[in-house]
Amino acid sequence: MGWYHAVQLLEGQCPSGKLVAIVEPWFLGAGAESEQGVIFNEWKEEMIKKHEGLGFYGSLGEVPKDSTPTLALISGRTASNPGLLTECIAHGCSVVYLEKPGAPTVGELQAMKEEALANKVSVLMGYNKNVCKYVSNVRAFASLNSGTVTFVSNNAYSNTAASLGECFERNSEGMLKNMAIHELALLVSFYDVTVENIQEVVADKEFSSLQTLTGPSGTSFTDFSKIKFNLKTKTGQSVNVQADRCGGSVSYATVTNEEGEEIFRYSMPDSDDLEDVKRLEKKYPGAMPYFFSQDPDYVTVKERVSKFCAKGEEAKGVATIEVAVETMRIAEYLEGVLKTQLM
Repeated sequence: MGWYHAVQLLEGQCPSGKLVAIVEPWFLGAGAESEQGVIFNEWKEEMIKKHEGLGFYGSLGEVPKDSTPTLALISGRTASNPGLLTECIAHGCSVVYLEKPGAPTVGELQAMKEEALANKVSVLMGYNKNVCKYVSNVRAFASLNSGTVTFVSNNAYSNTAASLGECFERNSEGMLKNMAIHELALLVSFYDVTVENIQEVVADKEFSSLQTLTGPSGTSFTDFSKIKFNLKTKTGQSVNVQADRCGGSVSYATVTNEEGEEIFRYSMPDSDDLEDVKRLEKKYPGAMPYFFSQDPDYVTVKERVSKFCAKGEEAKGVATIEVAVETMRIAEYLEGVLKTQLM
């Protein structure tokens, strides 16, 4: 993900941001001789020749400090994020773009929020679905037609024990804090969902699957390979979330009427974006398919955050770390409720 953010910035897709430093401890350190480390370092040399002023560093402390407003984009392992945020604040960064979910636990993310606040550093989150075309179109339709929205998130992992076991281990924070966290952020941002405002959560047992699988390290992990649930709030909202690790490359949202009939659907990518997806697949073979379908939304979030850092303009629609904290609270609450219902 960090590589893809870098590519978009280096290609000039975010006019308000200029990438001047890439910090990569592993591939510039102990992992330099690995197969992917060799590929990374070849790419590094190519980028240095192509982009004047771009530097690659093994640690943030090696990066020259700048007196101009500086944005740090943190895209690392979730467990490393609290320490990385502390480093960015100490380095003088004024704004931080933090990839979801931000931290492994609510407590850690809350502490990060307080640390940023104490140092007057703004932290904005990489919840790109908050600015997605398919989300805004479906929300607009539902508001005019009194329908119930279902947000559907799909990944394209192979439905095998080996593939899902590797996925479970690499994303050991769990599906609700990883893949489906985008949808939970939508509930917080647009549906008045807080832990205290949840009235009822009901899992779709026919669709959902809770599995215990062995990862590459030999350790077992219990997680959802797919989950679907309806959530009702005390203030009268009703919304569905569905996530499937092996559901394919297309995510979408639907609106259903009172009889449960689908009356509207909008997908990501839509027909207008399919040609761009095909172009990107050819340009970057082997990259995760969801990079391409969400490509324009990654640009939108980065440009809005960059403009906020450079000019102080409001990053409209971009989730704050306060939204992220509540989203994590909901993820932890739902994990307990839904696992209990499916066991």
